[in-house]
Amino acid sequence: MKLEFDLGNPSFTLLHRSGLAGLWMTLKQLETEKVTCPQGLNWQLSDRKISLNCKEGDDQTVLEWLLIESFQIHDGLIALRGLDSQTMRKDAQVIVHQGILGTFLQHNSTHKSTGTKTESLAFGEGEPEIQVKYKALQSYAYQEFASNLCDKNRQFITKPISVAGWLNPGAVVRHVAFSSDTSFEESPENAFLLLFAPVACYYYILRSKLRDKRAQYALVIPEVTDLQNYAQYRQHPRLRYASYKDFHASGLGDAGLRFLTFETTANIAKTFRIPRCQVLTLGTVPWATQQKTRTDMYVVEANDRVCQNYQVCDSCLKVKTIAAKEGGFFVTSFARELIAENLARNQPWYSGISDKVNSNEMFQKLAYERGGLYQVIQKVQSDEREKLFVQVCHEAIKFTYGKISEQAKKRGEVPNFDRETVRIRTGLSRCKNAENFREFITEFWSRAGRIPTLQEHWQDLMQFVMQDSYWKKSRDLALLALASYKGKKGSDEDGRDEADEKNELKDESIDLGWE
Repeated sequence: MKLEFDLGNPSFTLLHRSGLAGLWMTLKQLETEKVTCPQGLNWQLSDRKISLNCKEGDDQTVLEWLLIESFQIHDGLIALRGLDSQTMRKDAQVIVHQGILGTFLQHNSTHKSTGTKTESLAFGEGEPEIQVKYKALQSYAYQEFASNLCDKNRQFITKPISVAGWLNPGAVVRHVAFSSDTSFEESPENAFLLLFAPVACYYYILRSKLRDKRAQYALVIPEVTDLQNYAQYRQHPRLRYASYKDFHASGLGDAGLRFLTFETTANIAKTFRIPRCQVLTLGTVPWATQQKTRTDMYVVEANDRVCQNYQVCDSCLKVKTIAAKEGGFFVTSFARELIAENLARNQPWYSGISDKVNSNEMFQKLAYERGGLYQVIQKVQSDEREKLFVQVCHEAIKFTYGKISEQAKKRGEVPNFDRETVRIRTGLSRCKNAENFREFITEFWSRAGRIPTLQEHWQDLMQFVMQDSYWKKSRDLALLALASYKGKKGSDEDGRDEADEKNELKDESIDLGWE
């Protein structure tokens, strides 16, 4: 058996290249640990190529040894030799384990379980412990795949083989009635590479408010351009010692950008040569409930501006740990999800907010984070005129609320700011064209009275009101201003109402990847 792989192979997808990186990392770790290999087995590693040779014995015996050594189990958890998993912190091991079970090995037929285990994870002083359950394994499909790659004589086969969905997520039989004609096939060499893709990929637990679904997993597939450099990044101490909390994301864009910005942009793009990544989720769809299919997929490419704006978002809208009677849980940011989805698609960071935040319930979720959202507006890199437009709207809201407060005091009543907030939000939602928006915004500003920033920068802001091509952008900015407005009460808030979030998420658990 002689297998040669080149990163420049035109038939390779990103997943194949990740598999090649995973194989490189695995063989390198076997060298580092000085594991005794079957007689006649040797390999050569370079930045872009791998050569694997076996001169003696039957190929199946060698492959069985390699797969058992590569894909192990420790304390019920998947332990990948290429990651030196057993030396990673326990919660990092749990993330890899749950991530693989939530993406590659979703189907129960791909693994044998011994039951469930519970881990108590701590994240620092003052933060509650998190109880995490996971499915403990006895075996899984990667360990037993050697027979699929060999013939009756136990030699490596040369004909293409059918590839199951667990080996190439989303590549499934297109029609069950015609499985032989619509199944996905690979050369045995490529199928062998796909076995090692889980070593190089990343896994994020998703808690999306846009998709309105329970926890899912995002599979991040890097674009590998240099095997040794990528191995150095995958084994970087900051990633090896990242906590369970670090691998929660609000959406696909958030997961992709979090992966690309874990270190500085320059380090990842230049030092480690990872220009982009593919992020996907898998789940069941109504027309194919018997199998897992790709339900969404992004290709995320992060330039300096995108990464810098995402890092602003990351610093202002963090994942929070919330204490509860039955153990804590994590809460991801809705505003972060909206912003990251736009950045991942290289769109303005606030684009489409009015279309997505289209109900009072969604608006309340966004407004819980007004403090963090306000900080993002101040720090993000964007057109200064956009910030001025938001500032004008903030002043208009302030003066409008001030008038309501004065009128309420005269009547001896408590001012009802919420009613005015709803009125402004519903007014924005009714703006379906440029003319509607002009009518709304001029009436909104005129009711507020004299607005200093508007008077000073009137010429700079005219296109946001008068040009037809700007009305959607202006509507998004106006809604953003309403959601981020901080009155006297909110000036010292961190921007999120934890009590409301506890109520909203009280039924959620983090027993992930083991149903």
